[in-house]
Amino acid sequence: MSNFIKNANWRYATKKFDAAKKVSNEDLDTLKEAIRLSASSYGLQPYKVIFVENPELRAQLQPAAWGQGQIVDASHLLVFANITDFGDAQIDSYINNVATTRGLPTDALQGYSDFMKSKITTLPLENRNTWTSKQTYIALSNLLNAAAELNIDVTPMEGFEPAKFNEILGLEALGLNASLVATIGYRHSEDDTQHYAKVRKSNEELFINL
Repeated sequence: MSNFIKNANWRYATKKFDAAKKVSNEDLDTLKEAIRLSASSYGLQPYKVIFVENPELRAQLQPAAWGQGQIVDASHLLVFANITDFGDAQIDSYINNVATTRGLPTDALQGYSDFMKSKITTLPLENRNTWTSKQTYIALSNLLNAAAELNIDVTPMEGFEPAKFNEILGLEALGLNASLVATIGYRHSEDDTQHYAKVRKSNEELFINL
């Protein structure tokens, strides 16, 4: 069995974290790099990832996350926030980054820039915001896999009120929207969930060969 599959079997959505255990700065850097290297549509990475470390701020967020203890007990709280009204400015910034990174003149990328704009900026605002929000899930998957390799627990969470998170964190002023939440840290010995057998569909139920 590959290490990846072993790690996938080891990880679970941790219900109770050990508040006394903190993720090291070295491991945090690794997790950040895993998120940074995540795939995204066109490579645009239309989101920001906010590391909420302030305990008072996390206490304010807890009621907006259905009172779940992971929000305050985990080592770190991450908020994946999609960029709202994603458009020409963000695409231009990406094109400049490509040009700088690959040593190309921006003129050489004009066709690609125009193509992306024709596919993205012409979408209705709601559709664009839905698209950028979906991209955060891809980044989350990289976090889950990288953390499992380091034996760090992650709980991905959709059980929260985005509008409240936006208000508390001041995200709207930054052109952002809270799309996903993830808590990272180490499972508590009293978390019985870690001993439950993993329940997934069988291959026959999940996969279709055509």
